[in-house]
Amino acid sequence: MGQIILRLDRVMADRKMSLNELAEKVGVSNVNLSKMKNGKISAIRFSTLVAICEALDCQPGDILEYSKD
Repeated sequence: MGQIILRLDRVMADRKMSLNELAEKVGVSNVNLSKMKNGKISAIRFSTLVAICEALDCQPGDILEYSKD
């Protein structure tokens, strides 16, 4: 079965944005954002995804990747 891989760390690095800065802009705790960044979550709210995309000026496909492996 495939899986969704979070590429939040890559997009943050491209934008030169720290975890603390993104957490403040998105309104999510550093702990929860760190879990997202490290792929340790099983779900994400669309409202959170929208806020992340707005803060990083990106598309959901820049953050989420599907893998068949």
